[in-house]
Amino acid sequence: MKVLFMCTANSCRSILSEAVFNHLAPPGFEAISSGSFPKGQVLPRSLSTLQAAGISIDGLYSKGNDAFEGHPPDVVITVCDKAAGEACPVYFGPALKAHWGLEDPSDLQADDAAVEAAFKATLDIIASRCQAFFALPFARLSPAELKIELDRIARL
Repeated sequence: MKVLFMCTANSCRSILSEAVFNHLAPPGFEAISSGSFPKGQVLPRSLSTLQAAGISIDGLYSKGNDAFEGHPPDVVITVCDKAAGEACPVYFGPALKAHWGLEDPSDLQADDAAVEAAFKATLDIIASRCQAFFALPFARLSPAELKIELDRIARL
């Protein structure tokens, strides 16, 4: 199963989600990420947060929707935060869609320790959601039931 994590800039939340998902993924699952307006570079704090957690950063880069051209995902999960007022990207393919909103830790205007804690907390939320995702009984779920489960996971 291929999962696409989408956000606006593809420099923080979607990158963290891609890396954590692939780190935890059992065989047969793969994630990629993209942005509707890719920043062109991954935030250094995103990379250092992943490294501190023991998660590989190999192959991570800020990319647009052409990243999955020719290889459509099965599931698209947007991770932008509606409360922040940003426009969440939309993917119009046949994939099942879900929204797992996350506050952008890079928007925090605080001292270094607080920003680091915000990135760590975001990583922890993503890991919890990915673990819940992998625990789903995919073989027994219809697409409609999977959508319900994805929406439930968003509230974790």
